[in-house]
Amino acid sequence: MLEPVDKQAVAQRFSKAAQSYDQYALLQKEVGRNLLSLIPDEKYGNGLDLGCGSGFFLPDLQQLCNYLLALDISPGMLKQASLRDKAQGYVCGDAEALPLRSESLDLVFSSLALQWCHDPAQAFREIKRVLTSQGYALFATLNSGSLFELREAWMAVDDHEHVNQFMEELELRSVLQQAEIQCKTWQVQRHVMYYADVNAILQSLKRIGASQVNGQRSQGLLTRQKLQCLQQAYERYRLPTGLLPVTYNVCYGVLHR
Repeated sequence: MLEPVDKQAVAQRFSKAAQSYDQYALLQKEVGRNLLSLIPDEKYGNGLDLGCGSGFFLPDLQQLCNYLLALDISPGMLKQASLRDKAQGYVCGDAEALPLRSESLDLVFSSLALQWCHDPAQAFREIKRVLTSQGYALFATLNSGSLFELREAWMAVDDHEHVNQFMEELELRSVLQQAEIQCKTWQVQRHVMYYADVNAILQSLKRIGASQVNGQRSQGLLTRQKLQCLQQAYERYRLPTGLLPVTYNVCYGVLHR
């Protein structure tokens, strides 16, 4: 069972990272491009980028949709996305309570956003509700095993949770069944990013707003002593190339109402 998500903290962290997001969101760009390639090749009426972030994929989605909405829980990210001027509407909202009419969307695209939901089953129920009878929803979300190197390195430092918890693959499949939505395509891929040192890893997470927000969060500042301990613990993962890996397990799904 995942710990509750502090949605206000999520919104604040992503808003704070809005201007630096595109520079550091290397994984997000890679995953989003993969998800775009799974969209059935046709033209759509109304589309939604659910958890649009900085709006990096709005230009691609605009080419597929006659009318495109961008939605995010973070006002700062939504403001950044609006600067691209590639959607017809920008909505600040929660994936678990979409402020949209039922059966109003032909396409929902959600890349690396749903892991921030408190109740993923409710988010998928909402996606089903807003889809038209022939509509498609595509999602990519992190599952368990993501950031395992960082999680295990932190265990050498203290007993607090410093890394977000993610669902098991079987649990995610169960969530989709609860939402009673048909999954036409299911893929699980491992993505590995590489960094020179632990400082670069921590900065990359902070600069995209993805620093830890659920579980038993550590209190207080990261001291030099704790950082040194973390660095030493992470060294066991250093590759012959001299780089440190950060692993992400990503579930991709194509849903049909």
